[in-house]
Order: sequence, then structure tokens, then C-alpha cells
Amino acid sequence: MRYAIYFTPPADDPLTRRASHWLGRDAHTGAMLSQPIIEAFSDALFSELTFDPRRYGFHATMKAPFELTEGVSESEFLAAFEDFAARRQAFTLPSLVLDQLGQFFALVPGAGSPELQGLAADCVTDFDRFRAPLDEADIIRRRPERLSQTERSNLMTWGYPYVLDAFRFHMTLTGPVDREDQPAMRAAIEAHFDGLLDQPRAIDALAIYVEPVRGSPFQLHHIVSLTGSATRKTA
Repeated sequence: MRYAIYFTPPADDPLTRRASHWLGRDAHTGAMLSQPIIEAFSDALFSELTFDPRRYGFHATMKAPFELTEGVSESEFLAAFEDFAARRQAFTLPSLVLDQLGQFFALVPGAGSPELQGLAADCVTDFDRFRAPLDEADIIRRRPERLSQTERSNLMTWGYPYVLDAFRFHMTLTGPVDREDQPAMRAAIEAHFDGLLDQPRAIDALAIYVEPVRGSPFQLHHIVSLTGSATRKTA
């Protein structure tokens, strides 16, 4: 069993519903959904291009998937997660916009947000005590030879390369898209999400997703609202 800390809008949010339809699966319920018909892509190709984000569900990663370390129970982890959320204040991003991360398409903030960067950093550091160390296969899977020095250090220290200063909030919509197909994919995404982007987006909850077996679809397990002060407890 692996756990991950994600941001995702509520199940009934129009963005969640539209994104779940795009991906072909609702991670809140586990239901498989029919995907939109995209004229520029065959059904089979479109399904293939959305395979990875469909498995993970519509989300932004705050702490990447990890197994619980030995001696820690799920109930302890959930209790700490609820306490964490109770001490964080909700905030609002000015907008989400469509962007490309290399060959991938994703929704990203329309402007920088210190609150978002701080929340993500706290998720990484505060919950690392619950994370089992990576095994050799996990490290190899991340291809450390292709990472920068900072990213390699993050991988070994925090279990994931793209954290802290290397973190970029993104809600993935595709796998890698060939260059010649990228204009058509951009147009399809813009049409599908018309009216839902370029508007304020509340960051008012965090969710725990679980992967019951390696390679299986991630499922929503627990979601909590950010209800308290952003000031952290001190010893």
C-alpha cells in the first residue's frame, strides 16, 4: 500500500467533473467514465495519451507516493494529517491555466503563490517521518543520472526529486504528446475546459490517495479541509 498527499477539488466541483471525464476515471468514486471524442485523435490513442494521469486521478502532488515506515500505523498517519490540516489556512490562487511541462499538458497556477509553495514544502517535510526509505528499484526508476544535483539530493533526502525549490504545482492531463500532435491536444483541452480556467481557485483541502497494489489506480482515501492558522506549532 502506498499513500500520497494530493490537492484535488471536491467531487462535485465542475473542474473535478470535467477533468474526470477527460481522464476517463473519477478517483473520488473509482468509477470509469466515457472520455470525450476528440476528432484529432482516435479513441485508442487518446486513451493511451491519458493512461498515466487516469491511473493517478485528477490531482496536484503535495507529497509523492510512499509506503509507511515500519512501526507506523495508518491511524497514526491519518491523525497527524488531520492535525496538519487543522493548523493550515485555506487560500486562493488567482487562476489555473493550461501549460506544457515538456511534452506533458497540465493545469498550473497563473501566478506564483508563496502560500502554495509553503504548504507543499510543509507537506514534504512534516510527513517524511511516516515515509519508508526508498528501495534500490525506486531510486533506479527515477533515473537519477538524468536529474540535477539538487533533484538527486531531494530524491535521496525526501523520496522525490521535485520538492521544495524544485516544486511546481501542476494537475496533469496527459502523458507525453508528440510534438506534431501538441497543437491539436492544446486545442482539445482548451475546448473541453472552456469556462473553468482563468478564474480563482481555492486551495482549501488536502487529500490522501492510496495505491492498494503497485501499478493499480490511485483512489481517494481521506480528504480534510484546511481550517486553521498557517502558523506551525512550536515545541
